[in-house]
Amino acid sequence: MQVEPTWGLGVALVVLVLIAVAASAVGHLREQRRIVLAAGRAVVQLAAVSLVIAAALASLWWSAVVALVMVSVAVLTATRRTDAGHAWPWVALALLTGLVPVLTVVFASGAVPWQGAALVPIAGIVTGGAMTALSLAGRRAFAALRDERGAYEAALSVGIPRREAIRLVVDRHLPEALLPGMDQTRTVGLVTLPGAFIGVMLGGGTPVQAGAAQILVLCGLLAAQTLTVVTVGALVRRGRLLPADLRRELPT
Repeated sequence: MQVEPTWGLGVALVVLVLIAVAASAVGHLREQRRIVLAAGRAVVQLAAVSLVIAAALASLWWSAVVALVMVSVAVLTATRRTDAGHAWPWVALALLTGLVPVLTVVFASGAVPWQGAALVPIAGIVTGGAMTALSLAGRRAFAALRDERGAYEAALSVGIPRREAIRLVVDRHLPEALLPGMDQTRTVGLVTLPGAFIGVMLGGGTPVQAGAAQILVLCGLLAAQTLTVVTVGALVRRGRLLPADLRRELPT
């Protein structure tokens, strides 16, 4: 299956967006404007990215630049989602803690050739997965600290150190950030055929090659997301990665 940029594609996109807009209107979701803007933004971004990547893939160095831009955008996105703007260096550290070891293993092992055509897609997939896990872990941890402030203060009142008091509140919520990746891995091939599998097949690879690429990506995602979530927990406990309101309000 190949999708060409034809008039048929344009008609399909317009109709699909109209369906989403109509469903939102009928269901009183009031998201029509956002749906149209999101679709328009996706078209513009993917058109620009397609041109940039097509040129970058010919050079390993330019591919590395594209990967670096992906990481930078992921850091900004996760920082915004967690409302931890001042703590963006710690967000970057958590993301890189998940990303760097995974890319090192993937390329150093020889499982994937060290070339731009491999670096960009794998770095993009792993970065996106780590970003999602980071955002979920941060949001759940910060919500728990706000909702269970009484438990935190009670722990402090009996002499428990601040770091351990935060651990008591936060740690049981962190595994929830891993659920999307775990579910994707458990159901791969049964419920969905993810992007890496489809990409290899569309590129002319065999089903066995597609399966090998997909399991490598899924295991890489599990490793990156787990490392990222563990790092988020450690940074939150140390008071490094906290939004401004929690930094002000949590007594020490």
